[in-house]
Amino acid sequence: MTHPFLDLTPLGADRFAAIEDRVARLLSTEQDVVIMQGEALLPLEGAIRATAGPGTTALNVITGPYGQTFGDWLRDCGATVVDLAVPFHTAVTAEQIRQAFAEHPEIDFVSLVHAEAATGNTNPVAEIGDVVRAHGALFYLDAVASIGAEPVLADAWGVDLCVIGAQKAMGGPAGVSAVSVSERAWARMAANPLAPRRSYLSLLDWKERWIDGGRKALPHAPAQLEMLALEACVERIEAAGLDAVMARHATAAAATRAGAVALGGGLEPYVYEARDAAPVATTLRAPSGVVAAELVARALTSDPAVPVAAGGGALAKEMIRVNHYGADATPGAVRASLAALGGALAAHGLKVDVEGALRAVEGAWR
Repeated sequence: MTHPFLDLTPLGADRFAAIEDRVARLLSTEQDVVIMQGEALLPLEGAIRATAGPGTTALNVITGPYGQTFGDWLRDCGATVVDLAVPFHTAVTAEQIRQAFAEHPEIDFVSLVHAEAATGNTNPVAEIGDVVRAHGALFYLDAVASIGAEPVLADAWGVDLCVIGAQKAMGGPAGVSAVSVSERAWARMAANPLAPRRSYLSLLDWKERWIDGGRKALPHAPAQLEMLALEACVERIEAAGLDAVMARHATAAAATRAGAVALGGGLEPYVYEARDAAPVATTLRAPSGVVAAELVARALTSDPAVPVAAGGGALAKEMIRVNHYGADATPGAVRASLAALGGALAAHGLKVDVEGALRAVEGAWR
């Protein structure tokens, strides 16, 4: 008995390298791209541990929970960390980065999340990249949520380590990820005696055993199904056109925001300004006196398929997240999400206008 998922021709080095090249084109980069055989936390942590150590002074920008995690990793590596935290309902600015450099000229590493799906904000990386480049710091960017939903231009923005995952706007698998690495970043790793070696976290192992050998022999057996799924989702983006895929996500975000405002019931956008709102997910603030997690649970009871979730941790009390990425960046998913939330709000005795919300969604999609 055969099975299409099991009885496959082994994935060779040539095809693996070809998939890396397609990902590089998606990132608009001439840098080395390493596809790592695990969820995006693998290269996110591996890149920090490879380039940061006791001699590093890092500016860690916190606009959501992932920024907090990066600060923990940096401290664990022995780096001196300067945290720049901004409220989760907004975005960091290039001027705030510039001011941090003025106060701490010794900063030589910057960690930033592009779009925080967990909090619904996105940061102006192009402007920030100019400031980081002028200062000369190594620039590490988490673009896991933003890739496919908004422009990610690693080279143009001066990003030295740009990590992406396929499971959000790309509409692909969660078990494989990638990182683009600049020559400066490779040099920093080579000079770091604490950079992981002979480890699943090691980027240097990939460089020495894969890239430096001309990508002729894979260092270990690849995650074949995930690699094929990654190839398929990149192929689908190429066929549709990256601009069209990003436009679909931007429209979904605008439609969700407009629909939530029209819905009423005390629901309002969590991120104050539309310019700071991520196209991958829209976060909403629950009405006063209503626990967001309870509202979401009631909405899911009426329609378990809607891409709606409560915020994580303490945010579960006040934040609702509508995930309109990948296959859910559609009018149908947005309409269903708002209708389910409208029903949950009405069950709490709050006045809502579901029809008005759906009209607002339709207006945004025209």
